[in-house]
Amino acid sequence: MEPVEINAGTWYLRSLRADDRITDVPALSDLGVDDPARYVTAADTGWADESRFVWAICIPTTGELVAVVELIPEGDVARLRGRARDGYAEAFDAAVGPVTRFATGMLGVTVIPAP
Repeated sequence: MEPVEINAGTWYLRSLRADDRITDVPALSDLGVDDPARYVTAADTGWADESRFVWAICIPTTGELVAVVELIPEGDVARLRGRARDGYAEAFDAAVGPVTRFATGMLGVTVIPAP
């Protein structure tokens, strides 16, 4: 599946990027991701094989990543987890509903929190 962009009200959800136009690598480092470049590559692979769906939660006017949300399908359920940069917890909270609707409508799964 190709990555799906989602409008979450004040926030914009898109696939992770690490190219010559936009790179999420510094923001992912701020989130504590050990190997941000590998994380972006793994997220792309997850979309392609539908094993993991990862969105960058961004400020719409700048495209700056402020949080990430992951959806990991496991049979008829999908685990949802994510993290936000300091001061942006509301961005993650705002993304939960739209991502849950994507999971239910597009994937036909029930969303549960990841442990």
